[in-house]
Amino acid sequence: MKNADAFHAPLHPLDSETQTHGCRYSNPDFCAKNRLPKVCALVRADKICYAPPYFWPKQFKKLQTDGKFQDKTTKKPQSSETKRQSPQL
Repeated sequence: MKNADAFHAPLHPLDSETQTHGCRYSNPDFCAKNRLPKVCALVRADKICYAPPYFWPKQFKKLQTDGKFQDKTTKKPQSSETKRQSPQL
């Protein structure tokens, strides 16, 4: 089961530097902890992976800096062009 976009997908609210919501491997078959009870997101009821890829902490920080969140409630700051203009008298 390959998922080429998993590593670069937007952050989930449950993602952190040490765990991910869902599997972040592009090919979970390469994970040494694949289907390991209490560790692998593919077999846990809460879908939390406690053994993310080695480079995950760096990718997590990059996605966090880029503002790529899966949560749709996160609002982007308005640019000066889109801010409401006060009426001129």
